[in-house]
Amino acid sequence: MADQGFDRPTVLIVGGGFGGLRAARALAEAPVHVVLVDRQNHHLFQPLLYQVASATLSPADIAAPIRHILREQDNAEVVLGEVVSVDLYARRVLLADGRGLSYDFLILAAGSRSSYFGRDAWASLAPGLKTLEDALEIRRRFLLSFEQAEQEEDPDLRREWLTFVVVGGGPTGVELAGTLKEMARLTLPREFRRIRTDRARVILVEAGPAILANLGSGLSEKAVESLERIGVEVRLGQPITGIDERAVQLGGERIPTRTVLWAAGVSAVPLGAGLGVPVDRLGRVIVEPDLSLPGHPEVFAVGDLAAFTHGTGGPLPGVAPVAIQQGEWAAANLLATLAGQPRRPFRYRDKGSMATLGRGRAVARVGGLSFTGYPAWLAWLFIHLMLLVDFRSRVFVFFEWLWAYLTTQPRARLIVGRRASTAPPGSPLH
Repeated sequence: MADQGFDRPTVLIVGGGFGGLRAARALAEAPVHVVLVDRQNHHLFQPLLYQVASATLSPADIAAPIRHILREQDNAEVVLGEVVSVDLYARRVLLADGRGLSYDFLILAAGSRSSYFGRDAWASLAPGLKTLEDALEIRRRFLLSFEQAEQEEDPDLRREWLTFVVVGGGPTGVELAGTLKEMARLTLPREFRRIRTDRARVILVEAGPAILANLGSGLSEKAVESLERIGVEVRLGQPITGIDERAVQLGGERIPTRTVLWAAGVSAVPLGAGLGVPVDRLGRVIVEPDLSLPGHPEVFAVGDLAAFTHGTGGPLPGVAPVAIQQGEWAAANLLATLAGQPRRPFRYRDKGSMATLGRGRAVARVGGLSFTGYPAWLAWLFIHLMLLVDFRSRVFVFFEWLWAYLTTQPRARLIVGRRASTAPPGSPLH
């Protein structure tokens, strides 16, 4: 962008997620020209993406156009495009459509993608949950399964349609499993005539010994108890060994199912691996204490693309608070460089973790305090409302939650997307 007549240094930000957007806003009053590039035109609030997948919220409730968010920031512009490579020495990025953008400073906040641990063939059979398109596909499969079960005469095939397997015991998998079970148990029973939706099986599979392991054993056990209380089957220490269109394989056990949902792991987008700098096993760039790339102090990596291990005992988790704090910190270090001042090493402030387990149920760890049940659920609601970047979204989400809580009838139960019509009885939808 330097050849377009801008005298100020150009700060190119790749990614409009939590880290990239927070960095852009932190530079609002700075003497720089901010260019934010994203392949989507919207900022997505990923912590609530599972509620779109489970038909609780609509896509517009948790997403807002990036141009709208930055409309009052005069030193910022937005470019719709996908960055496919970075020339660190020429200080230029290449977009998928062939365009090139130059920069003086670069903040990489391109995020992550679902990881199938080398079994990429599973992706079409078990969709992950990283984008709005993913959420709508999961919602489509979930709702169509009940439609298919309603038409099915064979009881064994009907059970297949009414069995849902969620792979991964982190926050996304736990929250998705709990919400799907409550949808089947509380929302759908009166809408179908030939099936008992409340008898639908939701099975949460975790390869490790505990779900929500980052919360500690006490809260992890409470989470299992809460999920089992509403009917979710929790399988611990049982990795998935196979997936096909009719079943999943857990070691020697085969579970017939037509719907498998993946929340088991993520890896960095391929952009990091192509930089020619050290990366970890998940493709995350190993950054310096100030969040810059080794040998390239003008380039920062934040959020899910960065592996920050300085004084932490291991890489920081891929959660929104980490990305937000790193985005702000990278912007501050960039401004310190412009002012001729020393940079500060990044310090993460862990404000706690929480996960919702269904209606009125949650577990939370904030500081040294752990709490569960209704208080944790209310805290979860409040914090997530406040983290939404758009005031309109806060209002709409609040009233959608209030309506769903009072009536158990969320209004987003629409089947949309490809192949939205039901298939003939017995045929796979995948």
